[in-house]
Amino acid sequence: MQITNDFMAYAEQALDYGVMGTLILMSIVTLWLFIERMMFYKSVRIDDYKHRDNLELDLTDNINVISAIGANAPYVGLLGTVIGIMITFYSLGDLGAVDAKKIMVGLALALKATAMGLVVAIPAIVAYTIVLRKVERILTKFDVAHEEV
Repeated sequence: MQITNDFMAYAEQALDYGVMGTLILMSIVTLWLFIERMMFYKSVRIDDYKHRDNLELDLTDNINVISAIGANAPYVGLLGTVIGIMITFYSLGDLGAVDAKKIMVGLALALKATAMGLVVAIPAIVAYTIVLRKVERILTKFDVAHEEV
């Protein structure tokens, strides 16, 4: 019985610190890359580039990470929800009694991981869209400048 309680305590900590920590880290990385890209776009000089492909390579550096975070954050949150629901059902089965309060509290705590996953994913997708549009604008300015020459 002690081993089971230790495992459940570990699972609850893994949910709180592992999944939520991962989502917070993903959020920080997204914000950092978004700010870094915006600062680079303000400082980029299209006159320094002779080939469009070199400019495009520099402009799109690391934006795939923002996209990957936006696409995968809901799945990390879903993993946390599944772990939370498993913990809730396991603890209910271990007690042998159905307590509606314990079920509701357990499920509410499990769903916070899904909510956090969406809170990370939505701004990441918005940031990716903004960055992608900025890349398109700079590349268009490059094309216009080189057509005039």
